[in-house]
Amino acid sequence: YFKYKLIKLGIPVNRFDNPFKRVLNAITSFFLLTCSVKKERRFTGFMHIFILYGSLTFDTITGIHILEGVFEGIHISNIHALIADIFAILVLIAVTYFIIRRYVLRPDSYTYKNFESLWIYSLLITVTITFLLYEGAVIALDPSHSQYSFVGIIIAKLFTSPSELLVKVFWWIHIINVFIFIIYVPRSKYLHMMAGPVNIALKNNSYLAKTKIIDIEDEEAEFFGVEKINHFTQKDLLDGFACLDCGRCQDYCPAYISGKSLSPKKIITDIRDDLIENGTKILKNKDVELLAICDRAINSEDIWDCTTCGSCMNVCPVENEHIPKIIGLRQSQVLMESKFPEELNVLYKGLENQGNPWGINAESGMDWAKDLDIPLISEKKETDILVWAGCSGKFDANTQKNQKYFIDILKKSNADYAFLGNEETCCGDPARRTGRDELFQMLAMENIEVLKNYKFKRIVTSCPHCLYVLKNEYKELGGDFDIIHYADLIKEFIEKEDIIVEKGVKEKMTYHDPCYLGRYNGSYETPRVLLNNVSEENILEMKNNKDHSFCCGAGGGGMWKEESKGDRINHIRLKEAENTGTDVLVTACPFCSTMFKDAKEETKSEQIEIKDIAQIVFDNIKK
Repeated sequence: YFKYKLIKLGIPVNRFDNPFKRVLNAITSFFLLTCSVKKERRFTGFMHIFILYGSLTFDTITGIHILEGVFEGIHISNIHALIADIFAILVLIAVTYFIIRRYVLRPDSYTYKNFESLWIYSLLITVTITFLLYEGAVIALDPSHSQYSFVGIIIAKLFTSPSELLVKVFWWIHIINVFIFIIYVPRSKYLHMMAGPVNIALKNNSYLAKTKIIDIEDEEAEFFGVEKINHFTQKDLLDGFACLDCGRCQDYCPAYISGKSLSPKKIITDIRDDLIENGTKILKNKDVELLAICDRAINSEDIWDCTTCGSCMNVCPVENEHIPKIIGLRQSQVLMESKFPEELNVLYKGLENQGNPWGINAESGMDWAKDLDIPLISEKKETDILVWAGCSGKFDANTQKNQKYFIDILKKSNADYAFLGNEETCCGDPARRTGRDELFQMLAMENIEVLKNYKFKRIVTSCPHCLYVLKNEYKELGGDFDIIHYADLIKEFIEKEDIIVEKGVKEKMTYHDPCYLGRYNGSYETPRVLLNNVSEENILEMKNNKDHSFCCGAGGGGMWKEESKGDRINHIRLKEAENTGTDVLVTACPFCSTMFKDAKEETKSEQIEIKDIAQIVFDNIKK
């Protein structure tokens, strides 16, 4: 109840739509352990099944044991005793495995600063062993009880002088251990056994990493973003108590893997620890002045290492939401404190003055296409497909080359398309991910007003970041548009035979899943289908692929700031591609393409050629 009151200090958030589905998810995750039995750690998750069903078995038996202590003639059934013995053995096996894993193998993802785990393991062992000893004493006194209890029968042979006193002694020892366990769990990190299913029930059923859009016009607002512990939502605060301390998020975080100090798990647990410390002060004295959480409970430098790739949220067993917290903290640092990496000044000035991250003259945005005879929506007024070029497509030479391949595909398919041209400004993604919400909203509203002036069926873009923003966040600002990624459109062209492709690629290829196309938009198979349509070889898969793809390092503002700590993320990913023995690394995102070309130059790699998926398809269209 105390922790419930702490959670209530947060900002309320509505997560009560579709209650039946939410409750079903919670029940399923609890009883089937779908949250824990994931492909990241299947064996460890399987061991948790032993603990869970062992605990549930002992819970029912404990109820019977309590009644045994009060009423004569009450005993567990033979079948129940058999099940209990089986799970007693399985629980002891599982606990032994966890002790070895945590205290002998010591994976980096676990926390070792306290003895909570050792204490809970000890209680699990003592509860199990005292149950078996009590069962053996009962059988030794009266062999007619629990005839299927194969472990109890063995232990009973150890008691050469059975007595009522011996039964009562072991009864008390077992019951005391059980109630110590019951009392301890809610007061420890193992509250996650109860908080986890609740957290899963309250998960965000909208788009991944949905972050509240700040009402910049609110003159009564005392803060923007997240500055203090009570500025988080109630779901944010619940996340801390639901956390398993398993470290899966840390294991898959590209920032942590590359040697940065950011740990997604530590963000969650630091917020939880600060809530317990400072939330207690609020409950005692509502007028207490809370301190800012950054640079006290959380290192402000850590939040800028995040690439917002979504790996942490993808692997979290209990649906913790790391990225919205980090973005909320960035919003506060930028809007309230004007604290952010110095390199982002160039980004912000470019967006403010020219509507693009590089600050290049906005009027030159379509110069690259002067000789391509590209139709503009301002001239056509109406079109089937409106092409969103994106800032990279308009101002980055490498992406312009790839965009030309896509234009050639559009022409060969005889599609009805048009570009926005210089009326298109940055979608606002770099500002949004780095906490400049007012700048994001300015850019977004400008684009929404322009788009509403024209008639089109859908928008297509080569940039997964633009796709995510236009598809999801623009909708919250009044811009509801049908938008798809160019890989999906190209796949449509092939299926309708608007273009005919042949298997002309003889080189070995591997495909990099962009974070914002894969985890954020769920598109994994379409690019692979396109490559398989044109390749004679099977596509080689990197160690980390599909929903476990490793980030290129560009997201979350990473494209415009330096990695000052550890290894470069794009170097790690390029090396992973090289390890497949591939000839070509294929991308479907302009950010990824740029990052890999930079990595290739910086590492002087000669093994791999970097190509965009549009180029691969175009080069294999039948003439």
